[in-house]
Amino acid sequence: MQLTPEDITAIRLSLQIALTATLLSAPLGFAVAWLLSFKTFRGKILLEVFINLPLTLPPVVIGYFLLLMLGRNGWPGSLLNDAGIQLIFTWKAAVIASATVGFPLLVRSIRLGMDSINRQLIQAAESLGSSWFDTLITVILPLSLKGILAGSSLMFARSLGEFGATIIVAGNIPGLTQTIPLAIYDYASSPSSTAMALSLCLVSVAISVVVLFVHEYLAGTVEKRGER
Repeated sequence: MQLTPEDITAIRLSLQIALTATLLSAPLGFAVAWLLSFKTFRGKILLEVFINLPLTLPPVVIGYFLLLMLGRNGWPGSLLNDAGIQLIFTWKAAVIASATVGFPLLVRSIRLGMDSINRQLIQAAESLGSSWFDTLITVILPLSLKGILAGSSLMFARSLGEFGATIIVAGNIPGLTQTIPLAIYDYASSPSSTAMALSLCLVSVAISVVVLFVHEYLAGTVEKRGER
């Protein structure tokens, strides 16, 4: 297996983007899942459709919308530009793209965990005088931990494989925004670089296997603690 310095940078950048997107999305994902699982309000269906829309849209479409929003002509982009913040064609834009594409997976997994919680436990906590925040921290959060871990690992893995939205909003700049999928795409376009593309494919498979093993281990640990 041969890896160039650019390949190693692409691997590091992929891990950095996936981890950052997952960590930044986790609190918001938990809040949205709690809202959808425990609250009834007008427009709930519209919110669910909006959250799950990235699952059905082509990633390129998502990337183009993000490009319009974060570009100089977009409202968020113009505000950021006035503040001296540049996102387009940086690794930060890749984080936003990965977070947008993977967010529905995170929310769905956490919500499944919350939906499985026995509502009598929550009612018991409230009857003992616990505030909604205390109930959230002491009851809902611990019992949703398995869903949080599942959603986080799914989002991390999805972020590692993100291609379409990333190449639109962040570009394919070696050493700056080029991730593993983008590097493989470059190698695949050249018949003489088959070995290099295969090396990165094997690295991607190895990382995915490690993520799955970690997920299964953590899920088993949480389940054993729950049984105690």
